[in-house]
Amino acid sequence: MFSDRNRRLRRSSKEKAMSNLTRRNALLTAACAGAAFGLPRPVSFVEAALAQKGPEAGKGFRPFKFGKVQGFILNDGVWEKPHDPGFIKDVSVEDTKAALAAAGIANDVVPIPFNVTLVKLGNETVLFDAGTGGQFQPTAGAMIANMAAAGIKPERITRVIVSHFHPDHVFGLMSKAPDNTPTFPNAVVYVPSNEFKFWMDESIFTKLPEKQHGLPKRLQAMFPLLKDKLKQYEWDTEIIPGIRSIAAPGHTPGHTAFHVASGNEQLMVLSDTTNMPALFAKHPNWHGVIDADPVLSEATRRKLFDRVVADKALVTGYHFPFPAVGKIVTDGAGYTFVPVA
Repeated sequence: MFSDRNRRLRRSSKEKAMSNLTRRNALLTAACAGAAFGLPRPVSFVEAALAQKGPEAGKGFRPFKFGKVQGFILNDGVWEKPHDPGFIKDVSVEDTKAALAAAGIANDVVPIPFNVTLVKLGNETVLFDAGTGGQFQPTAGAMIANMAAAGIKPERITRVIVSHFHPDHVFGLMSKAPDNTPTFPNAVVYVPSNEFKFWMDESIFTKLPEKQHGLPKRLQAMFPLLKDKLKQYEWDTEIIPGIRSIAAPGHTPGHTAFHVASGNEQLMVLSDTTNMPALFAKHPNWHGVIDADPVLSEATRRKLFDRVVADKALVTGYHFPFPAVGKIVTDGAGYTFVPVA
């Protein structure tokens, strides 16, 4: 358990991330939750302590393969988000807790994991998003330690392909200001053009309340420092050979998923197409406050999930439970994430 001081730090971090959340502590058992949702047992059980805290730093990496491609999942920690009745529109805290418990996830908080996908594709070592850099939540920032445990050095990363500009995805690109040292000094950083235009526009400060200016200020200070290492990409194009961008709007204006091919096998990096599968895949019609356009997010979620189910594609998800690589299957009116063995 965390000290009162750490709880205050978490609250401060979440305020900077544009959240105003309250902590609740009631628990439901997985058995009761399963009954509430008409399930005979948890559909995709994730050991509760692991789902809550994430793997220990240095042990949070998982290799996987598809075709000739070697992949890794690199855990970056977890956001222990206090329950809030405004987190999911028209869904009670009790129902949220029941959905978590039905999946075998400890539910005194909403434990949102951070898991970064890395692939070795030919001569390229590609990172999809850059993690939190230890700058978003006090319970996150383990990616570099887990990368080292997997035998991968930051200077070996040749490409970082960014899905969108939320802090848990881009703050890991460089150290805190005023140091601002690039974490991956030899990498070209690719960003979605729609996302770049939205956040880098000076007029954004007239569109957002002052308490939300922190993120665009940091983005507008950070990205120019990358200079010639920064490249923009468009939706539905080949970013580098073997990797295509897939339009996935709704979560943010330029949010992107990625298709990685190796022979007849494929991987879909779903980014934030859905947040925790126990909530938003099982219930694709649930609309989270974390999505800029929840209705569009639902349409995107259903479209991409139907695609990967039909293609039987391997998937990774940034906020999926570790090891965060597996398959999406249909589950009643929704979907379930089935992790690799």
